[in-house]
Amino acid sequence: MPRPSEPFQRVYSAPEPPAAARRPRRLALLVAVVAFAVAAVAAFLIAPGRGNAPAPRTSRAPETGRALETTPAPETSSGAPEPSPTGQRLVQALPAPCGAVRKGTARRVVPGARERQSQNSTLTTCTYASTASAWRWLRVEAHLYAPANTPSPVEDAEGYYDAQWAQARGSTLERTITLARHTGLGDESFRWFKADRGQPTVVGQMTFRERNAVVTVSYSEQASGDGAERRREACLANAEQVAREVLAALR
Repeated sequence: MPRPSEPFQRVYSAPEPPAAARRPRRLALLVAVVAFAVAAVAAFLIAPGRGNAPAPRTSRAPETGRALETTPAPETSSGAPEPSPTGQRLVQALPAPCGAVRKGTARRVVPGARERQSQNSTLTTCTYASTASAWRWLRVEAHLYAPANTPSPVEDAEGYYDAQWAQARGSTLERTITLARHTGLGDESFRWFKADRGQPTVVGQMTFRERNAVVTVSYSEQASGDGAERRREACLANAEQVAREVLAALR
Protein backbone atom coordinates (compact mmCIF):
# COMPACT_ATOMS: atom_id res chain seq x y z
CA MET A 1 0.00 0.00 0.00
CA PRO A 2 1.49 3.35 -0.86
CA ARG A 3 2.39 5.58 2.06
CA PRO A 4 0.22 8.58 2.49
CA SER A 5 2.05 11.81 1.55
CA GLU A 6 3.30 13.86 4.48
CA PRO A 7 2.06 17.37 4.80
CA PHE A 8 4.62 19.88 3.42
CA GLN A 9 6.00 22.19 6.18
CA ARG A 10 6.78 25.63 4.60
CA VAL A 11 9.62 27.52 6.23
CA TYR A 12 8.47 30.94 7.47
CA SER A 13 10.50 33.99 6.38
CA ALA A 14 9.83 37.57 7.52
CA PRO A 15 8.97 40.09 4.89
CA GLU A 16 11.92 42.13 3.62
CA PRO A 17 11.95 45.82 4.57
CA PRO A 18 11.47 48.21 1.75
CA ALA A 19 14.69 49.57 0.25
CA ALA A 20 15.73 52.95 1.59
CA ALA A 21 15.25 55.75 -0.81
CA ARG A 22 18.50 57.08 -2.29
CA ARG A 23 19.50 60.56 -1.13
CA PRO A 24 20.26 62.95 -3.86
CA ARG A 25 24.00 63.24 -4.51
CA ARG A 26 24.00 67.06 -4.20
CA LEU A 27 22.46 66.90 -0.72
CA ALA A 28 25.08 64.45 0.49
CA LEU A 29 27.88 66.63 -0.85
CA LEU A 30 26.43 69.71 0.89
CA VAL A 31 26.23 67.90 4.24
CA ALA A 32 29.87 66.84 3.94
CA VAL A 33 31.06 70.40 3.20
CA VAL A 34 29.13 71.86 6.17
CA ALA A 35 30.52 69.22 8.52
CA PHE A 36 34.08 69.95 7.35
CA ALA A 37 33.63 73.70 7.88
CA VAL A 38 32.26 73.23 11.42
CA ALA A 39 35.20 70.99 12.32
CA ALA A 40 37.72 73.52 10.97
CA VAL A 41 36.22 76.42 12.96
CA ALA A 42 36.20 74.38 16.15
CA ALA A 43 39.85 73.42 15.67
CA PHE A 44 40.82 77.12 15.12
CA LEU A 45 39.04 78.28 18.29
CA ILE A 46 40.56 75.71 20.61
CA ALA A 47 44.08 76.08 19.21
CA PRO A 48 46.61 77.50 21.77
CA GLY A 49 46.70 81.31 21.84
CA ARG A 50 43.49 81.66 19.74
CA GLY A 51 40.34 83.30 21.03
CA ASN A 52 41.96 84.18 24.37
CA ALA A 53 43.53 87.44 25.56
CA PRO A 54 47.35 87.24 25.73
CA ALA A 55 48.73 86.57 29.16
CA PRO A 56 50.50 89.53 30.79
CA ARG A 57 54.29 89.64 30.47
CA THR A 58 56.02 88.91 33.74
CA SER A 59 59.53 89.51 34.98
CA ARG A 60 61.32 87.83 37.84
CA ALA A 61 62.41 89.94 40.76
CA PRO A 62 66.03 88.86 41.41
CA GLU A 63 66.00 89.55 45.14
CA THR A 64 62.78 87.74 46.05
CA GLY A 65 62.09 85.40 43.16
CA ARG A 66 58.47 86.61 42.98
CA ALA A 67 56.85 87.14 39.60
CA LEU A 68 56.07 90.79 38.90
CA GLU A 69 53.35 91.61 36.41
CA THR A 70 54.20 94.33 33.91
CA THR A 71 51.37 96.80 33.45
CA PRO A 72 51.18 99.40 30.67
CA ALA A 73 52.26 102.95 31.49
CA PRO A 74 49.37 105.32 32.17
CA GLU A 75 48.48 107.72 29.37
CA THR A 76 49.45 111.37 29.73
CA SER A 77 46.68 113.84 30.13
CA SER A 78 46.05 115.76 26.92
CA GLY A 79 45.96 119.05 28.80
CA ALA A 80 49.39 118.67 30.44
CA PRO A 81 52.57 119.94 28.71
CA GLU A 82 54.26 117.13 26.84
CA PRO A 83 57.79 116.18 27.96
CA SER A 84 60.67 115.95 25.53
CA PRO A 85 62.79 112.74 25.27
CA THR A 86 65.19 114.31 27.81
CA GLY A 87 62.36 114.90 30.30
CA GLN A 88 62.11 118.68 29.75
CA ARG A 89 58.72 120.33 29.47
CA LEU A 90 58.17 121.55 25.94
CA VAL A 91 57.06 125.06 25.03
CA GLN A 92 53.41 124.71 24.02
CA ALA A 93 52.72 128.22 22.71
CA LEU A 94 54.54 131.50 22.09
CA PRO A 95 53.69 134.60 24.11
CA ALA A 96 52.02 137.56 22.42
CA PRO A 97 54.44 139.16 19.90
CA CYS A 98 55.05 142.35 21.91
CA GLY A 99 53.86 140.96 25.22
CA ALA A 100 57.13 139.37 26.38
CA VAL A 101 59.11 142.64 26.58
CA ARG A 102 58.40 144.99 29.48
CA LYS A 103 57.06 148.38 28.48
CA GLY A 104 59.76 150.12 30.52
CA THR A 105 62.50 148.16 28.76
CA ALA A 106 61.10 148.99 25.33
CA ARG A 107 60.84 152.70 26.18
CA ARG A 108 64.43 152.78 27.46
CA VAL A 109 65.95 150.91 24.52
CA VAL A 110 63.90 152.70 21.82
CA PRO A 111 62.38 155.90 23.24
CA GLY A 112 59.05 156.89 21.70
CA ALA A 113 58.89 153.67 19.71
CA ARG A 114 55.97 152.53 17.58
CA GLU A 115 55.09 148.84 17.69
CA ARG A 116 54.52 146.63 14.65
CA GLN A 117 53.71 143.00 15.15
CA SER A 118 52.63 139.82 13.37
CA GLN A 119 51.69 136.40 14.72
CA ASN A 120 50.68 132.86 13.85
CA SER A 121 50.89 129.61 15.80
CA THR A 122 54.61 129.01 15.07
CA LEU A 123 56.13 132.46 14.37
CA THR A 124 55.80 135.85 16.06
CA THR A 125 57.58 139.12 15.33
CA CYS A 126 57.56 142.44 17.12
CA THR A 127 59.41 145.56 15.96
CA TYR A 128 59.88 148.75 17.97
CA ALA A 129 60.80 151.57 15.57
CA SER A 130 62.00 154.95 16.79
CA THR A 131 60.10 158.01 15.64
CA ALA A 132 63.26 160.14 16.02
CA SER A 133 65.78 158.04 14.11
CA ALA A 134 65.37 155.63 11.21
CA TRP A 135 68.43 153.68 12.37
CA ARG A 136 67.27 152.90 15.89
CA TRP A 137 64.99 149.91 16.28
CA LEU A 138 64.46 146.70 18.22
CA ARG A 139 63.14 143.48 16.72
CA VAL A 140 62.09 140.23 18.46
CA GLU A 141 61.46 137.13 16.36
CA ALA A 142 60.36 133.80 17.90
CA HIS A 143 60.02 130.42 16.17
CA LEU A 144 58.18 127.52 17.78
CA TYR A 145 58.37 123.86 16.75
CA ALA A 146 55.09 122.70 18.24
CA PRO A 147 54.70 119.10 19.49
CA ALA A 148 51.42 118.88 17.54
CA ASN A 149 53.21 119.63 14.26
CA THR A 150 56.34 117.46 14.46
CA PRO A 151 57.39 114.23 16.22
CA SER A 152 60.81 115.76 17.07
CA PRO A 153 60.26 119.38 18.18
CA VAL A 154 63.52 119.77 20.10
CA GLU A 155 65.62 118.27 17.30
CA ASP A 156 63.92 120.55 14.76
CA ALA A 157 64.62 123.60 16.93
CA GLU A 158 68.25 122.51 17.26
CA GLY A 159 68.50 122.27 13.47
CA TYR A 160 67.08 125.77 13.00
CA TYR A 161 69.43 127.19 15.63
CA ASP A 162 72.43 125.55 13.92
CA ALA A 163 71.31 127.05 10.61
CA GLN A 164 71.20 130.53 12.24
CA TRP A 165 74.72 130.05 13.56
CA ALA A 166 75.98 128.89 10.16
CA GLN A 167 74.30 131.85 8.46
CA ALA A 168 75.99 134.29 10.84
CA ARG A 169 79.38 132.72 10.20
CA GLY A 170 78.98 132.88 6.42
CA SER A 171 77.09 136.16 6.09
CA THR A 172 78.04 138.51 3.25
CA LEU A 173 75.36 141.17 3.79
CA GLU A 174 76.83 142.25 7.13
CA ARG A 175 80.35 142.91 8.27
CA THR A 176 80.94 140.80 11.35
CA ILE A 177 82.81 142.59 14.11
CA THR A 178 82.45 139.88 16.77
CA LEU A 179 80.64 136.52 16.78
CA ALA A 180 80.87 134.08 19.68
CA ARG A 181 79.00 131.39 21.55
CA HIS A 182 77.34 132.54 24.76
CA THR A 183 76.48 130.73 27.99
CA GLY A 184 73.77 131.27 30.58
CA LEU A 185 70.93 132.07 28.18
CA GLY A 186 68.56 129.21 27.33
CA ASP A 187 69.88 125.81 26.30
CA GLU A 188 72.34 127.41 23.84
CA SER A 189 72.96 130.90 22.49
CA PHE A 190 75.36 133.14 20.58
CA ARG A 191 76.12 136.89 20.38
CA TRP A 192 76.72 138.70 17.12
CA PHE A 193 77.84 142.31 16.70
CA LYS A 194 77.84 143.49 13.10
CA ALA A 195 77.71 146.50 10.82
CA ASP A 196 75.27 146.62 7.91
CA ARG A 197 77.04 147.01 4.59
CA GLY A 198 75.92 150.20 2.87
CA GLN A 199 74.07 151.48 5.97
CA PRO A 200 75.42 153.67 8.80
CA THR A 201 74.18 151.23 11.46
CA VAL A 202 75.55 148.69 13.89
CA VAL A 203 73.46 145.80 15.24
CA GLY A 204 73.79 143.77 18.40
CA GLN A 205 72.03 140.40 18.06
CA MET A 206 71.30 137.64 20.58
CA THR A 207 70.01 134.28 19.37
CA PHE A 208 69.06 131.54 21.80
CA ARG A 209 67.24 128.22 21.86
CA GLU A 210 65.01 127.19 24.74
CA ARG A 211 63.92 123.57 24.26
CA ASN A 212 61.74 123.64 21.11
CA ALA A 213 61.73 127.43 20.57
CA VAL A 214 64.35 129.68 18.95
CA VAL A 215 64.37 133.45 19.59
CA THR A 216 66.41 136.18 17.88
CA VAL A 217 66.63 139.69 19.37
CA SER A 218 68.26 142.42 17.27
CA TYR A 219 69.00 145.97 18.41
CA SER A 220 70.16 148.59 15.89
CA GLU A 221 71.45 152.13 16.22
CA GLN A 222 73.39 154.59 14.12
CA ALA A 223 77.11 153.99 13.90
CA SER A 224 79.43 156.63 15.24
CA GLY A 225 83.13 156.99 15.80
CA ASP A 226 83.03 157.30 19.59
CA GLY A 227 84.41 154.14 21.14
CA ALA A 228 83.65 151.05 19.04
CA GLU A 229 84.15 148.76 22.03
CA ARG A 230 81.75 150.73 24.22
CA ARG A 231 79.15 150.80 21.44
CA ARG A 232 79.47 147.03 20.96
CA GLU A 233 78.92 146.27 24.65
CA ALA A 234 75.96 148.66 24.90
CA CYS A 235 74.21 147.18 21.85
CA LEU A 236 74.74 143.60 22.99
CA ALA A 237 73.65 144.45 26.55
CA ASN A 238 70.34 145.89 25.26
CA ALA A 239 69.74 142.83 23.09
CA GLU A 240 70.55 140.44 25.93
CA GLN A 241 68.24 142.14 28.43
CA VAL A 242 65.33 141.87 26.01
CA ALA A 243 66.24 138.24 25.26
CA ARG A 244 66.12 137.37 28.96
CA GLU A 245 62.67 138.87 29.31
CA VAL A 246 61.45 136.80 26.36
CA LEU A 247 63.04 133.69 27.87
CA ALA A 248 61.18 134.28 31.15
CA ALA A 249 57.89 134.54 29.20
CA LEU A 250 58.58 131.21 27.48
CA ARG A 251 59.01 129.43 30.81
